[in-house]
Amino acid sequence: MAFLLKNNSISSHLRSSSQKMDGGALSQSRRGFHVELGAREKDLLAENDALRRFKSHKKGVRQLKRVGDVITAVVVAGCCYEIYARATIKKED
Repeated sequence: MAFLLKNNSISSHLRSSSQKMDGGALSQSRRGFHVELGAREKDLLAENDALRRFKSHKKGVRQLKRVGDVITAVVVAGCCYEIYARATIKKED
């Protein structure tokens, strides 16, 4: 019974705190205002030819991910088969 009262008080607290936030300036996003990037930030985000060789290639990454997914599926299927095989062997004995 105490558990129900505890949950009820928590939910009422959450409701009351959300109602307090519904007023004018308080309801603005927590992220703040959007600020345009400066020249330095734009230069840092620009593509650099010297760093291009260190970037991962999307096609290679996608293929490696696919290989990992296949290996995972094979291992899971092998584990399921092993559990099934051991369960049926025990039933036969």
